[in-house]
Amino acid sequence: MIGRLLLRGMLVGIVAGLLAFGFAKVFGEPMVDRAIAFEEHLAEEKGETPDPELVSREVQSTVGLATGVVVYSTGLGGLFALAFAVVYGRVGHLRPRAVSVLLAVAAFVAVYLIPALKYPANPPSVGIPETIGYRTGLYFFMVAFTIVAAGIAVTIGRHLSARLGKWNATLLAGAVFIIVVAVVQALLPEINEVPAEFPAVVLWRFRLASLGIQLVLWSGIGLLFGYLTERSLGLTGHGSQAAVAAH
Repeated sequence: MIGRLLLRGMLVGIVAGLLAFGFAKVFGEPMVDRAIAFEEHLAEEKGETPDPELVSREVQSTVGLATGVVVYSTGLGGLFALAFAVVYGRVGHLRPRAVSVLLAVAAFVAVYLIPALKYPANPPSVGIPETIGYRTGLYFFMVAFTIVAAGIAVTIGRHLSARLGKWNATLLAGAVFIIVVAVVQALLPEINEVPAEFPAVVLWRFRLASLGIQLVLWSGIGLLFGYLTERSLGLTGHGSQAAVAAH
């Protein structure tokens, strides 16, 4: 049943989210602390009074961070399971584990990597507060467009595979995807609100940490979901789409 796949995906999302939280706590939070210290230093130089702290930094970096990451990853896990149910059986005779890993790679590229090339992650304290909604809207537009473009590229590749062969059709579809995404990224407005004096090392390490969090998250979802799906089916061969749907 699709319901079992959905539940499995959400449970896998929770586990992957906890792993991502651990990575974020070790590698991401120190960069956030440095960014906040930089912001406070600038405020002191300007003689500005710091805003009152509604939620303590300790709570933000522990319970708050864990809750946000796990809720986010649980939703992604459920969506991943639904996407797996649609894709499995339509990408050749691949085992569930292979399909799960390939789907996770595609999701990582479409949902995070390509949008981040246009709008890379910045520490929470960097940027103009009045433009948060505008920046968020542009980022999610880039995410949605990338997913749609990927779907169109896959459709093109499938339609052309009989005429050009799978290899040539895949290359052509990939080229179309890259060109379309590159054009849209060039047309979208640039956003650079990082102060010139902000430490470049802190910014670079924060963005590396953000990349690592997403890698841990999608790797966990892809590997664990594929493993559990094969184990639940008791597959020793290739399995079938009907077997997955039945579970």
